[in-house]
Amino acid sequence: MPSYQAPLRDMRFCLYDLFDGDDLTSLPGYEDFSRDLIDPVLDEAAKLCEEVLHPINRSGDEEGCTFENGVVRTPKGFKEAYDLFRDGGWTSIACDPAYGGQGLPAVVNTLVEEMICSANLSFGMYPGLSHGAYVSLSSHGSDALKEKYLPKLVDGTWSGTMCLTEPHCGTDLGLLRTAAIPQEDGSYAVTGTKIFISAGEHDLTENILHLVLAKIPGGPKGVKGISLFLVPKFFVGDDGSIGARNAVACGSIEHKMGIKASATCVMNFDGAKGWLIGEPHKGLRAMFAMMNTERLAVGVQGLGLGEASRQNAVIYAKERIQMRSLSGTKAPDKAADPIIVHPDVRRMLLTQKAYVEGCRALAVWVAKSLDVAKKHPDAETRKEADDLVSLLTPIVKALMTDLGSEVANLGVQVFGGHGYIREHGQEQYVRDARIAQIYEGTNGIQSLDLVGRKMPDGAGRLLRRFFHPVSEYVAAKVEDEVMGEFVQPLAKAFVRLQQATAQVARVGMAKPDEAGAASVDYLRLFGLTALAYLWCRMAEVAQAKIAAGEDDAFHQGKIATARFFMERLLPETSARFSMVMAGGKSMMAFPDEAF
Repeated sequence: MPSYQAPLRDMRFCLYDLFDGDDLTSLPGYEDFSRDLIDPVLDEAAKLCEEVLHPINRSGDEEGCTFENGVVRTPKGFKEAYDLFRDGGWTSIACDPAYGGQGLPAVVNTLVEEMICSANLSFGMYPGLSHGAYVSLSSHGSDALKEKYLPKLVDGTWSGTMCLTEPHCGTDLGLLRTAAIPQEDGSYAVTGTKIFISAGEHDLTENILHLVLAKIPGGPKGVKGISLFLVPKFFVGDDGSIGARNAVACGSIEHKMGIKASATCVMNFDGAKGWLIGEPHKGLRAMFAMMNTERLAVGVQGLGLGEASRQNAVIYAKERIQMRSLSGTKAPDKAADPIIVHPDVRRMLLTQKAYVEGCRALAVWVAKSLDVAKKHPDAETRKEADDLVSLLTPIVKALMTDLGSEVANLGVQVFGGHGYIREHGQEQYVRDARIAQIYEGTNGIQSLDLVGRKMPDGAGRLLRRFFHPVSEYVAAKVEDEVMGEFVQPLAKAFVRLQQATAQVARVGMAKPDEAGAASVDYLRLFGLTALAYLWCRMAEVAQAKIAAGEDDAFHQGKIATARFFMERLLPETSARFSMVMAGGKSMMAFPDEAF
């Protein structure tokens, strides 16, 4: 059976040592969130994930959800776990106190989300979608809608969904057909079919609030004519009581490769009564508030599953004995040496560690920037932080889910044949991780967002939020006697990124296909450079800790992992740079009939 222990030491290193989390108390509204408050929250989250959520992860995968007579039932133990989760206030930690939330910083919520994803991603889908719905409704809903629906969404009594995809319409939302007909009472009659709706129907909460994209007749064509509606499963009285069933029903659930305990539903809206969120024909603006939140959260899913796979691979590699070390016997008291002595196994374990800990640092950087963007008293500082979040969101989503999948597959490889069978639980991490590269906009779409929207935004203003601090760091540290071995590889990768950026910007203006052809490799080049920057900073912090007397395996491991990343993983940027600079002719000129 797989095991899981929350990586609290590394989480606190990222939060406090790398990104000075103690200064959260300087932000208006966060004055009380010192270590004395945050650390117990992380401790309790770890306990919940290790003792309640993780034990039902494998059984939930094996049992899956069931669908009968329009009713979806979650696996054994999920309802009880959700009740504990809700009663513990975990649905509300990052929500506005005005609606019953606890108002904790986004960076704390991100660390809690990672633990949930490591312990039981399927379970995490239910409150995760609800939080996305909360973000959209609280940002764009009318006061009346917020007062009526947010308190019970925040406290977890009700849950939420996002209903975008239709059978003929995935990423291209301009093709959607779901219609919303205005009614005399100010509501709308919503009719259409939505597919791939996570948590669309289940038995965990007494009501489900569907956020549905639909078109009002007579509106503009394409995406400019899309509006967003709140369609509850059950009507809600003015006193908050549950009323009659709305005309929305689950038609079926999907049988999937992974996240089997998360109900993925076909939802049929048959003149269901809904209420407009935001302005007519401005639905994408409201939905993207939710989608951007979810894209960051999906990146954390990749991180969480990678961490879980890594932990179990390390345990197995230390226990499994096979053959003798190439350099001589290491365990003479055993019939063979533990496989952790073999170079290729060490390569895989170090790759897992470098990617997971690098991605955790990236997640904390972006999450803390969210807090600054929301709470800092200076408008320009808020804008700069928001720009950085906007720039890095597609990188977080795509890079962290790609690497999470790679790390999960490495975990199976460390186990060998035992990883391929169900007994050890490693194969579930591979299956669960795969969807994160697809939903909330495929990773190819994230790459197009980076080169097509984020790169040119404000004549490169967003890019400067990353390029300027990295450039300043390199200039200050590249000749440093201690840091030079780390910063010099970063400097080379950063030059490649700058040159690739100029190339994509230049050719993309005249030939959009060229930018599209370069986009995936460009995002990977950008992401690896960002991780290199963070590994430099982690190594620097670790060296300072050691100099101050904290010379332990943790900090020594940080420095050694940074060295491995620079020598064995960062060189991929050379190949990605070559791919970007090669252009798209070899793929775009290829005749369709020759495929």
